[in-house]
Amino acid sequence: MALTRIPNSLHSAFSSRSVCHGNGNTSNNFLPDFCHIRIVFIVIVIAELLAFILALAPQGRALDRWSNLSLISLFMQWVALSCTALLCLCRNYLGRINDLAAGLLSFLLILLVTALLSEAAYWIGHNNGLDYAVISDPQTTFLLRNMTVSGIIGAVVLRYFYVQHQTRQTMEAESQSRIQALQSRIRPHFLFNSLNTVASLTRSQPALAETLIEDLAELFRVSLSDAARLSTLEEELALSRRYLGIEQLRLGDRLQVDWQIKDLPGTARLPALLIQPLVENAIYHGIEPCPKGGIIRIHGHLQNKRIIISIANPRMSRPHPERRNSNHMAMANIRERLRLYYGKQGRLETRQERTSFQASLSFPCQEHDNEHPDH
Repeated sequence: MALTRIPNSLHSAFSSRSVCHGNGNTSNNFLPDFCHIRIVFIVIVIAELLAFILALAPQGRALDRWSNLSLISLFMQWVALSCTALLCLCRNYLGRINDLAAGLLSFLLILLVTALLSEAAYWIGHNNGLDYAVISDPQTTFLLRNMTVSGIIGAVVLRYFYVQHQTRQTMEAESQSRIQALQSRIRPHFLFNSLNTVASLTRSQPALAETLIEDLAELFRVSLSDAARLSTLEEELALSRRYLGIEQLRLGDRLQVDWQIKDLPGTARLPALLIQPLVENAIYHGIEPCPKGGIIRIHGHLQNKRIIISIANPRMSRPHPERRNSNHMAMANIRERLRLYYGKQGRLETRQERTSFQASLSFPCQEHDNEHPDH
């Protein structure tokens, strides 16, 4: 296991193959992905519940309503699955129009499918003598009744999807506001030390001082960036490398870094500034208090479509109380951001021993900004 100070490049450390899988849903309106198995299951359940309701309600001359349940279920599932399939086929077009147009078009498609299948069901039932279809009501009444029921249920379901979408947007907006507030509190406490280092290098090594200022500016640019923007894992580790480069100038040989990140996908998306604060803590609470310095070990791997990154550092047996409290605040900050982005799927775990401390990040591997893990 080779120990290096700061690697010159991290680009070759990442796997070039795509290992994260997205859901591919590009719709921007309130309609869900009707091709998704979860939505299909919901539609089937709703249709079957409606079939039970209709079986218990008076149906023309039918005396035994339960005997008609199979025919009612068949017809309801026929209509429901046909509507779902049609909305699935139209999802790309529906995703490009506004909510009102998408809702009206979806409602009209539901009525059209219901009308066509009701017409087909009436003639099939009439020709085969099925009790449910051969009723005393004329064909027009049968058709209008089915379209009325379908229209009411369709409107309720579409309204439910719309309300759910609005609620989700409100929650995401609140989460983004909270993330922005949390992210605005991320200010590297090494700022004054870095400025002192720049001042000392300005005359003796002006080119190095300029590079240090550029790295420092990049750190704060990311810290002040839009909280809604997701970064890539490669960018996050490159940012950590910039930070370690600044600290290397100040700490010299006291700081060493062991990188083991070859198995990580560089294109994976994650919230900005999840890794750098942990590296900063490792130096502030681990390297600085130790007279001889030490090694920071940054290891990462991909496991079951989850990215796991651990950052370990040495620690004094009796750390300074103020530094320990600051560490708790930073950890709580990162845990809150993980929770807001990933829900229960994002975790930060710590392990503290007498002479070492380790923080481990774990979150889903995703490659697109519009992927949302199930919370």
